[in-house]
Amino acid sequence: QPPRAESPPAPPALTPEPRGAGGASLVVGGTCAGPDKKGGVVTAIPERETWTRQMDFIMSCVGFAVGLGNVWRFPYLCYKNGGGVFLIPYLLFIFVGGIPIFFLEIALGQFMKAGSINVWNIAPLFKGLGYASMVIVFFCNTYYIMVLAWGFYYLIKSFNSTLPWSSCDNPWNTPSCIEIFHQQGCNNSSLANVSISGNHTCADLVDGRSPIIEFWENKVLNISSGLDEPGQMNWELMLCLMAVWVLVYFCVWKGVKSTGKIVYFTATFPYVVLIILLVRGVTLPGAYDGIMYYIKPDWSKLEEAQVWIDAGTQIFFSYAIGLGALTALGSYNRFNNDCYKDAFVLALINSGTSFFAGFVVFSILGFMAAEQGVDISQVAESGPGLAFIAYPKAVSLMPVAPLWAALFFFMLLLLGLDSQFVGVEGFVTGILDLFPGKYYHRYRREIAVAICCLLCFIIDLSMVTQGGMYVFQLFDYYSASGMTLLWQAFWECIVVAWVYGADRFMDDVARMIGYRPFPWMKWCWSFITPCVCMGIFLFHLVNYKPLTYNNMYVYPWWGEVIGWCLALSSMLCIPVSLLYKLFRAKGTFRERWAHLTCPVWGAHHLEYMAPDIKSLTSLSPSTDDNKVIIFESVM
Repeated sequence: QPPRAESPPAPPALTPEPRGAGGASLVVGGTCAGPDKKGGVVTAIPERETWTRQMDFIMSCVGFAVGLGNVWRFPYLCYKNGGGVFLIPYLLFIFVGGIPIFFLEIALGQFMKAGSINVWNIAPLFKGLGYASMVIVFFCNTYYIMVLAWGFYYLIKSFNSTLPWSSCDNPWNTPSCIEIFHQQGCNNSSLANVSISGNHTCADLVDGRSPIIEFWENKVLNISSGLDEPGQMNWELMLCLMAVWVLVYFCVWKGVKSTGKIVYFTATFPYVVLIILLVRGVTLPGAYDGIMYYIKPDWSKLEEAQVWIDAGTQIFFSYAIGLGALTALGSYNRFNNDCYKDAFVLALINSGTSFFAGFVVFSILGFMAAEQGVDISQVAESGPGLAFIAYPKAVSLMPVAPLWAALFFFMLLLLGLDSQFVGVEGFVTGILDLFPGKYYHRYRREIAVAICCLLCFIIDLSMVTQGGMYVFQLFDYYSASGMTLLWQAFWECIVVAWVYGADRFMDDVARMIGYRPFPWMKWCWSFITPCVCMGIFLFHLVNYKPLTYNNMYVYPWWGEVIGWCLALSSMLCIPVSLLYKLFRAKGTFRERWAHLTCPVWGAHHLEYMAPDIKSLTSLSPSTDDNKVIIFESVM
């Protein structure tokens, strides 16, 4: 405890100034500087809870960053972009983009002890960054859970002696449904009318539809002809959605004390399932060909710009950068936690999981290609196609198919679940940080989480209709796409490196962890990472293609307008907020800039501000105005 003095003389440089809802605050010195200088604004806020154990934080980050994209997006990108050679640009972007921003977000949250909005008190003029990340993570929470609802639906349907997507004898099947696609005998065009499989000819096989595709489109989605035809609601899917939201609510409602315990299961069990599926996969015929197809390098691909862009975009997707949730998780760390080491450990786990999952997926796809007599490129798909078409088809060909189907979809559910509830945790943390002292209620956190979940659920009802897939794709393509995340990451680097100061933030990190990080981080924040982000952003903008579904249905013009509104709703938060604050301030432009970029410090910063300031006076919350607290540092 800091020593108390009954009535020492207050230093003349300290001037009390009311500041917001957080309680009393002090303007120190009259000039704006970092916590290592005299100056700045100090805001007293309630003490923040911390993780019970540091491993809780590690597991939460693993659970959030390691998600569905590691299992279905990375393997597809790897084989599409030259197999093993894709690892060259992928690893390069890890060190110039992934780790620097991942570390920046965690360190910023830990240093400021605040969520995604208040963390930008480090440069209040750019608080729009916080609002932008809140919009992105809200949209992400809204549509991402639909994948969990589909996975939960498939999991329930897996508990049947015969998988419903393995046969053509169901009410939702059409006359075009064909169970077996052995096409080796159809290479000769003269055999077009010869029966190959049952009563089906080679000509029939060309127009045939797999039962798994019909189950996905006719039963699960019951998809309509377009975005303008929402159709009826799928009540089974709605109940699955409701069940998943209830599960998310009870994972998050008590805060990091409960979340930190749940992730031990949700973050680790998927690895157990992946190992089981890999052992099973490599014993299947065709598995070796599938794995070789996955890792065999095609060196000519390095000449294509799209390969490098895919690698950079995948890093931002899989590392969950720009969403503000990593900042929220870091804010619950102890102030002297070694977040620099954590960033490298978590990056290794994230990318290692992606690479490992590729072996699991392609051993199964190799078996599927061998069974159907087709090339692996015809069964390897990205996105929901891999999770809900290719893989269910593969497991339906295995012995004891329901067991492997249930294992896979249970893993899928857990992989997405921890990403989802950490995303909700990040959003709620940011909201509650805006009102640290106001509207205090014993159950305010539980109420805030309930309102968040309910609001997202209401929006999600549009995605369980017959036109729901078109709505889902709008959210996926625009609201949390590569462009919005790259825009966010670019500004994060600019603000920390050029507005607050890269050297200054490196000093702050050194105060937290006890040593100065390698200068590479500073160089990345200042030059390399912003250039990479803006380069990929401009590439996406120049090569923009209108959204389509299944490469056939083209979205109407008003659908694209809705999509761009979703994207701009987050991207415009930064410039609009900046201009609004500048125009509202008084004085010359230089005075406005100096005032609005002056950091607002939390009470926990006083501990190491004290050696430079010599003594600090804080307004006492008690009724005794004569009592003054002197803060002295132990550092």
